[in-house]
Amino acid sequence: MDKLKFETPDMVAGNIEKIEVLFPAAITEMRGEDGQIRKGINFEVLKQLLSRDVVDGDECYEFTWVGKKAAMAEAARPITKTLRPVKEDSRDWDTTQNLYIEGDNLEVLKILQESYLGKVKMIYIDPPYNTGSDKFMYPDNFSMDKEEYDIVSGRVDEYGNNIFAENNNSDPRFHSKWCSMIYERLLLSRNLLSEDGVILVSIGDNELKNLQAIMDEIFGASNQVCYFVWKSRAKPTNAGNARFRPQKVSEYILVYSKSNPETQIYNVIAAKERTYPHEDEGGKFRTTTILTSNRGTFRRETMRFESHGYSPNEDFRWKAGKETIDRLYETNHMFINDDGVPMEKKYAHEESDPLYPIYTYIDSDLSGTAENGKSELNSLVGKQHGFDTVKPVQLLKYMTQTFTDKGGIILDFFSGSGTIAQAVMEQNSEDSAQRKYILVQIEERCNPDGEAFRAGFRTVCDIAKKRIRQAGDKIKADNPLGTQDLDIGFRVFRVDSSNMKDVYYQPEELNQQSIFNLVSNIKDDRTDLDLLYACLLDWGVEIHLPHTSTGLDGCTVHNVDNGALMACFSPNVPRSVVEYMAKQQPLRAVFRDSAFASDDAKINVTEIFKNLSPDTKVKVI
Repeated sequence: MDKLKFETPDMVAGNIEKIEVLFPAAITEMRGEDGQIRKGINFEVLKQLLSRDVVDGDECYEFTWVGKKAAMAEAARPITKTLRPVKEDSRDWDTTQNLYIEGDNLEVLKILQESYLGKVKMIYIDPPYNTGSDKFMYPDNFSMDKEEYDIVSGRVDEYGNNIFAENNNSDPRFHSKWCSMIYERLLLSRNLLSEDGVILVSIGDNELKNLQAIMDEIFGASNQVCYFVWKSRAKPTNAGNARFRPQKVSEYILVYSKSNPETQIYNVIAAKERTYPHEDEGGKFRTTTILTSNRGTFRRETMRFESHGYSPNEDFRWKAGKETIDRLYETNHMFINDDGVPMEKKYAHEESDPLYPIYTYIDSDLSGTAENGKSELNSLVGKQHGFDTVKPVQLLKYMTQTFTDKGGIILDFFSGSGTIAQAVMEQNSEDSAQRKYILVQIEERCNPDGEAFRAGFRTVCDIAKKRIRQAGDKIKADNPLGTQDLDIGFRVFRVDSSNMKDVYYQPEELNQQSIFNLVSNIKDDRTDLDLLYACLLDWGVEIHLPHTSTGLDGCTVHNVDNGALMACFSPNVPRSVVEYMAKQQPLRAVFRDSAFASDDAKINVTEIFKNLSPDTKVKVI
């Protein structure tokens, strides 16, 4: 039986395999830093194979910064960390399909690579804007100090002497770290998008042009759908001379698709509801004029015909031809009002809802403002939360409604106060949908001297989880009959070290006790749930799927999504349990390696599955 590796995908190895399929002549062998021989790329050969498309020499059009290559390498570097379930912080663990993950979002994106590869319909993130502020709640200053930038960029030699001088309009050291931070994460996030998926990134003026250049590179300039502009602030700044200068009140949302946006159709939402103040035997109706101007360039005498005894005067003409106008009269869709003017009847049952175009300037009725966002958060968790600006729920509901279907997964890996979770729940309640969210937030500590800490919050995650709970309760309370099936729960996971012990020792470091301890390679503090979800992640199975547990002959058998994966982590697994699992014919089955006393016992397990469920993949940890 094969063993699960419990390591995130090696992006470099995967890319080399893809290149090998297209250009096998460019593949070579090289010795890595660990001394092992592995496949590599002969870039000179690859360059020759692509000679018509590669620019020779140093001059080419590109967007770069100090640290870009390191960011690429970091995004590709595998890790052995895992996600551990935290049931006590969760809500409706057994039934919910929403996820709340606490940890560094770069690590989380690596961990989710296989389980959610190509499965996310929409990514929305609101990263730091790099405004230079470094106050609670989020560090928003990614500048390098001058000495660090000079050394890394090669502007000075080892003795501190200037090698070259730059002539930039703005000092790049204030942008390099931010560019590296966002680049790593966007590289990994692209893999998670479905082919018809989109990514939306909120940003301000400081990094707008850099963000667009990075997204052009990662997602393709031709895949830019648009960028939205919305008015984030309603109140003016009147301090000092600010009132006499232009005031920046706009923020932006850059939207890119995974594939050609020209092949995508997005959802156009209904505009404000029409009213139908009149009623007759045909039903409720509204009225609209059927005449239009007949002056100047609009003059068309052929449209001033007589119909049912009425002819427009010389200043007006009909909007439609005679056949249409006659039919409106004959079907009771037209009448002469008290002023002697013909009017068309528009019956409610004959009209569809009016549609609101997807304008790239978002009307404030659709977006709300940051003031609205803060008020919404205040109403759910109290005013002492420490967030200066909060995205309005209405804005994220509009984005969700426009770019997702009713069952898609929405990912936010800079989730902050959890606004997107509230937006998804509210939108699901309004259109009876089953969208699911994945929120990721670093477990950032609240400032002990800050108002959030005094209010009882210890981390940003505490604030968000309270907000999600309160928002879910409010949605249910406001519409108890219409939200009976609404998912307001969430499973909490935290990033942690591998479940497996570090079993790599030098011979002189081993003694009799340590050899005895190596009988089990699983850390002593890890539970069945820890192992189960690590297996799901390693095997590429979604961790929001439902699972059940069954007791049998002193063992616990876990069944995820009715056979997507079955597992038993008991230290001794009898034949009866193996046969029970095999009879369920799961797609995957997993056991502890130490649960079987000998190689013969493992062979017996393999034979049982071969006879009862030959298509099941069986592995051990």
